[in-house]
Amino acid sequence: MRLAPSATPPATVPTSAWSRREWLALCLGTCTLPLTAAAQTLPAGPLHFPRDHGRHPELRTEWWYLTGHARAGERTFGFQLTFFRSRVPGTQALHSRFAARQLLFAHAALTDLQDRRLLHEQRIARAGFGLAEASEQDTDIVLGDWLLKRRDAAGRSQYTARMLGTDFALELELTATQEVLLQGEAGISRKGPQPDNLSYYITEPQLQVQGHITLGRERLAVHDTAARAWLDHEASQAILPTEAVGWDWIGMNLEDGSALTAFQLRRANGTALWAGGSWRAPGGPARNFGPETLRFTPLRSWASGTSGARYPVAWQLSTPVGLFEVHALLDAQELDSRASTGAFYWEGLSELRGAQGQAVGRGYLEMTGYAARLAL
Repeated sequence: MRLAPSATPPATVPTSAWSRREWLALCLGTCTLPLTAAAQTLPAGPLHFPRDHGRHPELRTEWWYLTGHARAGERTFGFQLTFFRSRVPGTQALHSRFAARQLLFAHAALTDLQDRRLLHEQRIARAGFGLAEASEQDTDIVLGDWLLKRRDAAGRSQYTARMLGTDFALELELTATQEVLLQGEAGISRKGPQPDNLSYYITEPQLQVQGHITLGRERLAVHDTAARAWLDHEASQAILPTEAVGWDWIGMNLEDGSALTAFQLRRANGTALWAGGSWRAPGGPARNFGPETLRFTPLRSWASGTSGARYPVAWQLSTPVGLFEVHALLDAQELDSRASTGAFYWEGLSELRGAQGQAVGRGYLEMTGYAARLAL
C-alpha cells in the first residue's frame, strides 16, 4: 500500500497522539502479515555477531523482547520492553524520504505485584530522521526517548534499556552472565511442520539487572541481586503456519542458572500444531526439544472483562528434562495493543515450579490468539 505523506505518522509519537482508528488503519494497511501469506526460506549460512544482534531489513518482521523481574524499594516488579520492526512491502520502491519503508513499534509493561496491577504503554513510528532507527550492525534501537542498545564487555553483552512513559519508566542496565543461546539449529528455529516455517532466534538468558524503575513520581533503585532478565531476538519472513491461530510461550530463568524455553502453536480447536524449545544448564550445551517431546496442559483459566478471552494462567508442562508447572503471579496481565499491533494478548510475570510444587525460577508467559486469530 502506498502511503501519501499526509497519511504517514510523525517520526515518533506515543500512540495517544493519534486516534485508535487511525493507528489501526495504518497497521492493517501496511504492517500486518496474514497467516495465509507464503513464508520464504531464510538465507542460508551461520549467524555472525555482533551483526546478527542488529536488524534484518530484508525480512518481514522482527522483534527484540526483554522481560524480567526485580525488587525495587519494597516492591517486586515484572517488566517488559519490546521493540518490533516491520518491513512494508508496498513502499520499498518509493524514493521519497517520507516513505514508510520500515515501521518500528514498542511495547512496555510493568507488573506491580504489591498493588496487583499491570501498567502498559506503546508507541509506533516510521523509521527514519534519526528519531526512530534500528541499526543493522548491532542491537541499537531508538524510538524517541525509548531505546535498547548493546555493547561488548569482556566478550559478553551489556544492554542499556530505557523507556520513559506517563505512569512508569524503566532505566535498566543488563549484563550477560552466560553465552548467547542459539535456539533451534544454530539459531534457526522451526515454527511449524513446513520446512519454510523458520525464524532466526537467539536468546540472552540470565541477564543481571541494575538501574531504576519509576512508578508515578517515585524513582526506585533496583537493589535485588537475584533480579534477572531475558532477551529474545527473532526475525522471519512469516513464522506462523496457516493453521495456527496463536501460541503459548515461556522463557524462564531458573534459580540454579539454567534456562528453559518452551512454546506451542495452537490450532483453532486448541490442539497443538507445533511445539519446540530448549534447556541449557549453566556452562552446558543447549538441548533442543522436538514437537513430540513437549506437552502443555492447562490447569486454571482467567477471563478478561475487556476482551472476553479466557487465558490459561496456570499450566502443567511436560518436557524431556522434567515436569514443571507455570503459574501467573497476577492473573490480570492482558495487554490491549490494538493501537499498535492490533491485538489483545496475555503476557506476564510467572513462577516456574518443579514436580513437587517448589518454586525453581521466574520468567514470562506469553499467550496469543485467545481473543482473536493472530496476524503478524
